[in-house]
Formats: sequence, structure tokens, C-alpha cells
Amino acid sequence: MWDVAVTLKDLARHVGVSITTASRALADYDDVAEETRQRVREAAEQLGYYPNITARRLQKRRNDTLGFIIPTADPRFADPFFSEFMAGIGNEAARKDYDLLVSTHSPDSPGEKAAYERATRGGWVDGLIVVRTRENDGRIQLLCQSNFPFVAFGRTDDDLNFPYVDEDSTAGMRLLVQHLIGLGHKRIGYLSPPAGLMFGTYRRCGYYETMAEYDLPVDESWVIEGDMTQRGGADAVGKLLNLDPPLTAIICGNDLMAIGTMNRLQNLGINVGRDIAVAGFDDIPWAAYTAPPLTTIRQPIYKIGQQTCSMLINIINGWEPENTHIMLTPELIVRESSGTRLGNGRR
Repeated sequence: MWDVAVTLKDLARHVGVSITTASRALADYDDVAEETRQRVREAAEQLGYYPNITARRLQKRRNDTLGFIIPTADPRFADPFFSEFMAGIGNEAARKDYDLLVSTHSPDSPGEKAAYERATRGGWVDGLIVVRTRENDGRIQLLCQSNFPFVAFGRTDDDLNFPYVDEDSTAGMRLLVQHLIGLGHKRIGYLSPPAGLMFGTYRRCGYYETMAEYDLPVDESWVIEGDMTQRGGADAVGKLLNLDPPLTAIICGNDLMAIGTMNRLQNLGINVGRDIAVAGFDDIPWAAYTAPPLTTIRQPIYKIGQQTCSMLINIINGWEPENTHIMLTPELIVRESSGTRLGNGRR
């Protein structure tokens, strides 16, 4: 054990590498060989080396801090989507020795706008992660105009070139509709996310396009807009229950609305999976444990959080990623809520 504080220079000399290599090895960057990274980490532990965070940040003129402004009216951000996504960001940030600063603001509110303006001018974070992109998204426009580092989970309809990770929501909805049509359903309702959200636009297009592809007409009364909460799903589905003839299946634009829908149906004595099929979108952790388990489209939410965070840190450090437009392929997860083929006593 050394009697004085071990410096990065001491550590590098001990291992026999440059100071830059030692620093990047400790930060777990991919351009350092795994064997070298392991040697540097083991030596740091053996010698009791701890990086001087304050000095490092002053030298780089950065805070090594990322910002994530959650667009929610609920300060508790009860939506498990955000919890899973933030866990992916936070763990990846910690792995790269970055801190994560989180705040919440209602979407399109003056408070949200002010928070983004402070971030671009105040220097309290080195970059931002943007989620739930919108049509004509003012946040994206501001960040692009300010040339401020950011990565978005989602695209926009603006003609702007910015880094993003996204899930092909149109293809995901096509999988859900095809699955239900394959079970014999023709009257399929849809609880849509609020207008203006880009993923909602893509999912709605997937619903209409696939129904048309199979020559199945859609009555406008079959499509209801919800607020993406459990309560919103329970309230919205009530508007679909008085249709005559009745719907045989309901797709919800996210899992929370699907869970609220199933609760409402079950409280009314309607058996989900037998009397009516229900499906969601996202595959949040709760989806596998509802009663019955929820058929849905899997988004690797935690992994997406990691990917957006990793891409942002690379951009902040001046290392342009090979691909700044990542489109992920969705996966259909079939569970009991969609039931079996119509007939044999099913409605």
C-alpha cells in the first residue's frame, strides 16, 4: 500500500502504459484492449488509486453529467417505461463515470421549455437524452439550433438530422394486427396514444395500413384516444363496449392502457382472452405478470436506454458513432390475453 495518494501518472507507470491509455482503460472505452483494461483496473485496485473527479472535470471543462428531462405531468413518473429506460441510462452513465441529472416537466409546458433553454445555456449538463419525440418537436429544434449534444429515443417529422435510437412502431403494430387477424378477428378496436407523439403516429399508421391490407374496414368509432395511463385505458375502453355488433379484440397503444383496459373488462365480468382479446405495446416488466399475461410488442427499453446513453457520451467526447440512426426491429410476444382462435364457443 502506498503512503501517499496514487496519481494517474503513478498508475500508468506501474502498468507500463501511457497516461492516456490508463485514463481510457479506467473509463472502459472500447479503443483500449480488454487485456489492458483489466490490467489497469486490477492495478488501480491494488494501489488504491481513486481518480480526482474535480480536477478531471476542470481540465476537460466539462461536468461529466448527462441530463434527462422526463416529459410527465406526474412528478412521481409512475410509468414503468420511464423507470426501465432511466435504469438503462443510469447504469451505462455510471459505467462510463458520468452522473445523471433527472427532472420532470409536463410535456409542452413553459417549465419544460425553460428547462431545455437552461440546459443549452447554463452548462449544468454536457448533453441531454430526449424521449417521446413529438410532431414538430420544439425540444429537438432548440437543441439542433443550439448545436447542443443530445440523442433522442425516437424520430420526428421535421427535416432535421439528429442522432436517435428508435423502434419500428409501424412494423410492431402490423405484427399485433396480423396476430389477431390470424386468430379470426375482424372487428379490432384501437386505444391510441395522444395525438402529436411520433411513436403514436407510427403505431396508428400500422393499425390502419394492416387492416386495409386485409380488406378489413375500420369504423372511426373503433379508435379512441387515451392518455397512456391505466386509468386512461379503463376510462377509454368504456366508449368501445357499447358498439353493436361488439368488438372482438382491442389493441392498446401502450401496456399501461392495456392493463387498465383489462381491469375494467374484468370488473364488468368480461373474460379477457376468452370473451375479448386484448393486446398492448412496449412489454414493460408488469406485462408478463398481469392476469391474464399480456400479449404485446417487446421493446428492449433498458437496452435502448443504454444505447442512447453510450451514443451521447461518444458524441460529447468527439467520437462520432458509425451509425447515429439506429432502428430496432420489434418482437411480438404472445401471451394469454389474446386468447385462441375465434370459434369453439368464443364470441
